[in-house]
Amino acid sequence: MATKTIKSETISFTVPETLKMELGAIPETGYYDSTSEFLRDAMRTILAARKDLRIAIASVLYKEGKISLGKAVEVADVNYEEMKKILVDKGIKIRRGASTKKEMEKELTHLGS
Repeated sequence: MATKTIKSETISFTVPETLKMELGAIPETGYYDSTSEFLRDAMRTILAARKDLRIAIASVLYKEGKISLGKAVEVADVNYEEMKKILVDKGIKIRRGASTKKEMEKELTHLGS
């Protein structure tokens, strides 16, 4: 079975002192091994509960050309026809197929994973 390597990137953000203390205590609770693990879980939980947010994120990323229609469907957790309707309703032009060789290779790689 092939393993999928997920590229990770470090991000930083500003939080109030109380939240910083709370986040720092997370590993000591025994619920999570690290603050990063907790934050990843928190984000997954929020996105699972907020379909409107997933759709908005997928729409923005698609509009900016950062993801394909197939990936937008996956992010938004809707079917192709629903995603196309959402994009049209938002005034976002639907791209037909890969516009460059690099984009086509990226889509083929995504399909193979």
